Amino acid sequence: MLQQLVCAGIGMAMIASVALAEKEILIGGVAPKTGEAATFGISTENGVRLAVEQANAAGGLLGGRRIKLIFEDDKGDPVAGKVAFSRLIERERVCAVVGSVMSKVSIAGADVAETSRTPMIATASTNPLVTLGKRYVFRACFTDQFQGRVVAGLAYRTLGARKAAVLYDSGNDYNKGLAEGFTKMFAELGGRVAAFESYPEKSNDFRPQLTKIAATTPDVLFLPNYYNDVALQAAQARAVGVKAVLLGGDGWDSSELLKVPAVEGGYFSNHFARESDSPKVKAFVKAYRDRCGEDPDALASLGYEATQILLDAIRRAGSDDPDAIRDALEKTDLETITARITFDRDHNPVKPAAIVKIENARQVFQTWVKP
Repeated sequence: MLQQLVCAGIGMAMIASVALAEKEILIGGVAPKTGEAATFGISTENGVRLAVEQANAAGGLLGGRRIKLIFEDDKGDPVAGKVAFSRLIERERVCAVVGSVMSKVSIAGADVAETSRTPMIATASTNPLVTLGKRYVFRACFTDQFQGRVVAGLAYRTLGARKAAVLYDSGNDYNKGLAEGFTKMFAELGGRVAAFESYPEKSNDFRPQLTKIAATTPDVLFLPNYYNDVALQAAQARAVGVKAVLLGGDGWDSSELLKVPAVEGGYFSNHFARESDSPKVKAFVKAYRDRCGEDPDALASLGYEATQILLDAIRRAGSDDPDAIRDALEKTDLETITARITFDRDHNPVKPAAIVKIENARQVFQTWVKP
């Protein structure tokens, strides 16, 4: 291409401009496309790819340069996640990484990103440790602490609960963070957590813990776990006599959970509400349906939103230099599909949470809760 331009007598300044436009902007993506949270990873990748495709269709960035996305499967495993981040940064030489979903994976990936001075925007990793003390690590989702407060407030203020129980995965940073955040806030409001039970990762029989919980007759049972575990826990809870209203976090957001009758009437906090009247939300939902043939979930929205934030930072930086992107990310002030995003000092977005109820095997939006 360049040789043809020289032969045609095109000036060197124009040649340099064409060469820059031809050079792709490389960004990485990481999510669990296989393993226990595969539906989350697939939705996340769909959201990321949609944002990239839209940006390229609009002319790319930095004078017409196309964005190239290189995506890795972390399998929901911190070791595989660390390898994925290292491969993208060290071998593929991406300028930034979007991901991952699970906090335990993003914590491992954040160490790689920070050491290599490469910007990273976690999509759905809500544990505070993901960004804490990191200069190059940001997130698109709210934190466990905020989410735990939101659900505790729902339980105490809206549902009138005064006695709660908690069952969580002790081997997962996300689950543990949510459990602790809920417990602290519920007690501060005046409620009592009568049972605080945990289980080891990859368990499938929760009846011993649930039997103890049933004996305390809680008003609400908080299950801050991923949808695959919640499906079993809900059914087993009802089987051992737990009559409490079931509550959860964003890990509940899967169409698979709607197939479980035992979760009917339960509530969970989330990052996104498809029913919103926002023109940006409606445009995103339509574009996602057109591309993927189904409605987007919160994970898709966070993948899309994190990518929007990154691309906006690259545009404002005027460069794909990692340090310039990092500096631009800190100054983010962007209206996205869920809220106007700015970052606090720990690189957490200041944004509201949605409360969703499972009703007639559907997700029904209830309200937004602001920070």
